[in-house]
Amino acid sequence: MAVSYPLSLPAQGCIRQVTIQAANSGAVSRSPFTFASQVFAYSGEMWLADLTLKPMRRPQAAAWVAFLTACRGRLGTFLLGDPYGAKAQGSATSASVTGSARDRSVSVSMSGTLLAGDYIQIGSGADASLHMVLKDRAGSGTLEIWPALRRDRSGAAVTLNAPKGNFRLASNVATWSVDQVAIYGLTIAAEEAL
Repeated sequence: MAVSYPLSLPAQGCIRQVTIQAANSGAVSRSPFTFASQVFAYSGEMWLADLTLKPMRRPQAAAWVAFLTACRGRLGTFLLGDPYGAKAQGSATSASVTGSARDRSVSVSMSGTLLAGDYIQIGSGADASLHMVLKDRAGSGTLEIWPALRRDRSGAAVTLNAPKGNFRLASNVATWSVDQVAIYGLTIAAEEAL
């Protein structure tokens, strides 16, 4: 069977550290005479992530090496979320959102709560996007999220348990190391697939 994207990560118990970055596009212009600043905010927003895996022997590492190789550099995509933020802090068990592309305030239909810092997933597979809740929300109403919606959504189901987004490798080169006692070391740099 051919490799199809997005891939799923191999066993996640191997992750030692995750570094997640919320990248925003913008610029600052500063006068060389008065030092007064003018700030420009653009619509670009994306997730960046670095995964450092625990040292492992070949039987465990082989699945990760095959995963990296199957990505074919920046071509392939995979589903990724914060493994330590996989469960919402709030009490919501299901939700749906409606909004237009580039909306940071979306209409949510749910019972229960979502708390600032909770992750949510909108869409699935190649259409999956990962968002963070920016303000506590109890019940239906307006939900503040980052990044903004990528496209129009109408009553789109929200994944609250183990939310993920669609990512790709940040480089066309997949790298891993093996030391003299056959311990593998892997670090994966990824960026949201937009």
